[in-house]
Amino acid sequence: MNRPHFLFRPNMQNEDHKRAWRLLQEVPEGQKSAFIVRAILQMDQEDRLETMLRRVLREEKITVAGQPDAAQETGLPDGMMGFLDALMDE
Repeated sequence: MNRPHFLFRPNMQNEDHKRAWRLLQEVPEGQKSAFIVRAILQMDQEDRLETMLRRVLREEKITVAGQPDAAQETGLPDGMMGFLDALMDE
């Protein structure tokens, strides 16, 4: 079975390509394939984590939006909550 080939030809007019090329050149010979594999897998994991985080934040926003705010919950006037917040900030 033949191994798949990958060819990377950076466009040196593109700053991202230049930076990627410099980083790749810092990797010792014989370790570049492992470096590229780790970079791809890390990017995939970050994308999945970002998607999950966005979903959790969206669900939390829906949950919080459905709850009464602190002023309504405690029966305090709006101005009182602002005053209390200002005291806590000091």
